[in-house]
Amino acid sequence: MLPFRGFNKAIIAVFTESGLRLSELTHIMPEDIDWVTGTIRVMGKGRKEALAPFGELSRQYLTKWLAQYEPNNNIWGLNQWGITSMLRRLEKETGLSYNPHVFRRTFACLLRKAGVDTMTIKDLGRWESLEMVQRYTRSINFQDSMKFYKAPLS
Repeated sequence: MLPFRGFNKAIIAVFTESGLRLSELTHIMPEDIDWVTGTIRVMGKGRKEALAPFGELSRQYLTKWLAQYEPNNNIWGLNQWGITSMLRRLEKETGLSYNPHVFRRTFACLLRKAGVDTMTIKDLGRWESLEMVQRYTRSINFQDSMKFYKAPLS
């Protein structure tokens, strides 16, 4: 069997669908993934244990990756420097910005554009304050919000 070539895609999908911080992503162990609930147990800021959601795309890439890679530490076989180096290489190859904060911001903005309220985004992204979510989702405009408007008296 040819090795799964979507390792980079797996990392990017998990970053984007989960809103993980680099340290959270780096420390995922196989037993941290709950395939039934679609969550990953992470150790967040302040050494607080929390759950992060993941979607179908992440599920597909993770399944393919873990089918061909036998983790002996974290599921990636890389530390924070290794993942950062991989992201820098992709940035150089594509000219696009590949850093964990961009993926975390994208996670928040995509949820907001989908009509998810900021309090829920705060909880899903494990932010401590609404202000940070508001800062991350500042690019969402009136037209984006109008897609979810329903007149209260209609």
